[in-house]
Formats: sequence, structure tokens, C-alpha cells
Amino acid sequence: MCAASARAGDRERYARVFAACDEDSKGYLSREDFKVAVVMLFGYKPSKVEVDSVMASLQQKNSGVLLEEFLKLMTTKKSAQLYHSEIRQIFTAFDMQCRGFLTLEDFKKAFDAVTPKLPKRIIIEAFRLIRSHGRGKLIKILMVMSASKSLNLQ
Repeated sequence: MCAASARAGDRERYARVFAACDEDSKGYLSREDFKVAVVMLFGYKPSKVEVDSVMASLQQKNSGVLLEEFLKLMTTKKSAQLYHSEIRQIFTAFDMQCRGFLTLEDFKKAFDAVTPKLPKRIIIEAFRLIRSHGRGKLIKILMVMSASKSLNLQ
């Protein structure tokens, strides 16, 4: 299935959930309706903070979330969920000893698998940067490595 038809299928599913959760067919989802919709789509009850954030971000002409707003919110939420899932899978694949962190040796092995011709000094420098700048750099490097692996850029 191509990405465009998958997105269209998601939008149809979101619209069906919206209709099912729109108590009394009022044309919008109240706070409670919205919570039920998120449970139906993503399997968890959103926190008060998440719901407050969504409600505050809306054009408050209505008492809740309109269909188009809901479709945009759920599409964004699914994209974020897929991104985090992919990062977790990549990290887990590189965490050879299942320790919850990457050692320099894990890092070298991962780079060797993806870019075997990359000089070792660059790998060591990348590892050093991650240690000093944290998780954000690691995520970016893992995404680049994943993309280069899927494109066979070795």
C-alpha cells in the first residue's frame, strides 16, 4: 500500500471514530468525547495536560474539536508515534547487550554495519559529540544511519 492511500485510510478511520464519539451528533467532540476517541485510536487515555493543550490550541468558536481539526491532530499524533517507534527500534537494534545505553563498541559495530568505509576517527568523534550533547544528537545520528542503510549508501 502506498503512503497516500495509507493516509487516506487513516483519515477515513479517524472520521469514523469522530462520528462514533460525537455524542448527539453536535458536529464537534467535547473534552470527554475527545478522550474516548484517543483511547479508540491509540489505546491510551490522554492526560488532563494533553487534553488542555489540545483544547487551548483550537479556534474556540465551538465547545470542542471540529472534524477537520481532529483529522489534523490525529494525523500529527500518528506521525509522532511512528517516528518514536522507529527511533526505539533503531536504538534497540544497536544496543547489542540490551543495557539501555550504547557503548562505544556498540556504536562502532552499528556504524560498521551501515557504513563500513567510514573512518574510525569520525565514529569516535560522533560518539563523543553524543556524550557531550545528549539524546537529541543520538536520535539524529540514528535516523541518518537508518536512512543510509535503507538507501544502501555504504
